[in-house]
Amino acid sequence: MIVLFTDFGADDLYVGQVKAVLLQHFPAATVIDLLHSAPNFRVEAGAHLLAALQESFPRGSVFLSVVDPGVGSARDAVVVQADNKWYVGPDNGLLSVVAARAGARRTWRISWRPERLSASFHGRDLFAPVAAWIARGSVPPQTVEEIADLQVRLGSGDLAQVIYVDHYGNAVTGLRAANVPRGATLSARSARLVHAKVFADVPTGSGFWYENSSGLVELAANGASAALLLGIKVGDAVTVEGS
Repeated sequence: MIVLFTDFGADDLYVGQVKAVLLQHFPAATVIDLLHSAPNFRVEAGAHLLAALQESFPRGSVFLSVVDPGVGSARDAVVVQADNKWYVGPDNGLLSVVAARAGARRTWRISWRPERLSASFHGRDLFAPVAAWIARGSVPPQTVEEIADLQVRLGSGDLAQVIYVDHYGNAVTGLRAANVPRGATLSARSARLVHAKVFADVPTGSGFWYENSSGLVELAANGASAALLLGIKVGDAVTVEGS
């Protein structure tokens, strides 16, 4: 399967064009929309989201991953194989958290260029064909060349920031919940939040933090938008206090 992870926006005109190219090169492909609302331009936030969300997909999945504010610049286009899953996208850090946390990985630079290559839409013109070829199991010769490692590496550690706010107003962080003691108090802006297991464990309108379904720390409020209630947005720092 080919899994799409982008900041393109599901309501804009970009996702459909990418899918058209994928099916042109691999008509039998199963294409899954994982997320098209990754925070705009925020590569580090996207890298930590991708690392968390890819966990539920089977081996052999191909992730076409695009948060690429430097599109058209000198940054490389790459393929990463990490623990038997494939990732196609820019070498700007987006794929580096997945790679750093993998037990086994290999990296290739995409040396192939299509006849038509828009300066601003490598997701469609460059990444999509390569992702389709990998998924169908027949990458044309001289498409990629193996390299030692990614140029931009963010490391394997957690990110103590808000990395995504969903439509409920829940604020996902880059902290893996397994690394945060349940007795800790989390601070973001002026808010100080204690742990609860589920929403119903706190009064309506009250904020708290919990482990979300992807294993990340999430700042939330029962029956309300934590983002509005607490004034939290993507990029805000999160501090862990005590145990």
